[in-house]
Amino acid sequence: MTGMAYRIRPEADFTDEFRSVATEQLDHAIRVLEERPDGAHEAIHSFRKNLKRLRSLYRLVRREVSDFQAHENTRLRDVAASLSAIRDANALIGTAQYLQKTARGKEESEALGRIVTILEGRRDWMSEAESGLEQRLVETSGALKEATAALDEVSFDSSHRKNARMLAKSWRRTARKATAALAACHGQASADDFHELRKRTYDYRLYHALLRDVWPGAMKTKRDAAEDLVEDLGHVHDLAVLSELVEAEPQLFTRNDDLTHLLDAIIFRQQEERRRALVKAEAVFADDPDEEAERIELLWLAARN
Repeated sequence: MTGMAYRIRPEADFTDEFRSVATEQLDHAIRVLEERPDGAHEAIHSFRKNLKRLRSLYRLVRREVSDFQAHENTRLRDVAASLSAIRDANALIGTAQYLQKTARGKEESEALGRIVTILEGRRDWMSEAESGLEQRLVETSGALKEATAALDEVSFDSSHRKNARMLAKSWRRTARKATAALAACHGQASADDFHELRKRTYDYRLYHALLRDVWPGAMKTKRDAAEDLVEDLGHVHDLAVLSELVEAEPQLFTRNDDLTHLLDAIIFRQQEERRRALVKAEAVFADDPDEEAERIELLWLAARN
């Protein structure tokens, strides 16, 4: 996790650990937005990753601090959304480049190359038209500082047993949601079904990182498999977003042949990626959620003794 200590140690005080993990993510996000070592676009990309980790962390403790979680989740979601337009425009270029790299012939590759150029022009035009980005970055940094201050208000029971139960219940809920999302992805699945599976897999992967000290080897193996799955599901999502852009802004694509190649490539690649993701997901979520949660509770309790 970019060299950060994204973990909660079972032998330490839970409140201290929780605040420490959250503060580190917020501090990194604030620093990168204020210093922007690789420019504004990279800073936005980096800060959004910090926010995703934070929101996963907050979901892990939702049962215990529901008001805090609801409030902060809304704050972080709104902050991320305010800076998403350029980030999304950049992601579309990456998707088109990925399609070009996996093109099934010279003609398709050349057509997709022209599509990449169109999307780069769109992003550059949006960047120039995007007034007030600097102001929004300053406001975002301010909102994140408020989120850091809010951590002073959150605390957890000092009972190790109670926290073990809380973690187990959160784990079970996430694993069950992922299993339900996976079931929905078979058959006539929508882009939303796959997006839901991606979000739940993202949480699942981060929970393996947060609690890795209870069983480091096994947690790492499962985390790596979940990370691989998140990447595949990311491609599935990005292809759906590119498809939506074609419908929303058809005037961008002036050559009909190129548009045909693009849509063909999206459909072909989407089917391939979905199929591959489902095979991986069956393996990642093969364990029964109730048994997994029970194991987490027992390991958390044992880790302190």
